[in-house]
Amino acid sequence: MSTWLDQVKWNTDGLAPVITQDYKSKQVLTLAWLNREALQLCADTGHAVYWSRSRQKIWHKGEQSGHQQQIKSIRLDCDNDAVLLEVEQVGGIACHTGRVHCFFQQLQDGEWQTVEQVVKDPKEIYS
Repeated sequence: MSTWLDQVKWNTDGLAPVITQDYKSKQVLTLAWLNREALQLCADTGHAVYWSRSRQKIWHKGEQSGHQQQIKSIRLDCDNDAVLLEVEQVGGIACHTGRVHCFFQQLQDGEWQTVEQVVKDPKEIYS
């Protein structure tokens, strides 16, 4: 019997990209990765859980910073190979750099420019 997890087209590493979006403003907060366990934990707990490719382990968003993401909906795209989490961002900071979202660099005149301010110094968040 196939489960809802089997319907996701996982890549050769057993991962799928996940876009995380604020459920009210629709602002994209981050792009991350899920494995089966992380997606199952998202569904079971109602909190965003990702697969950290750099640390090679499950990562519960906010486990160190306290900036959890409470899931409002989990969606799968038309090709079944990308997930969208609509969340409420606790504390208003989604990025480890202390910004509201991770997409704070914008291409301007052929260079990446920082266009979003730090809300809270990461040294304060992760001390």
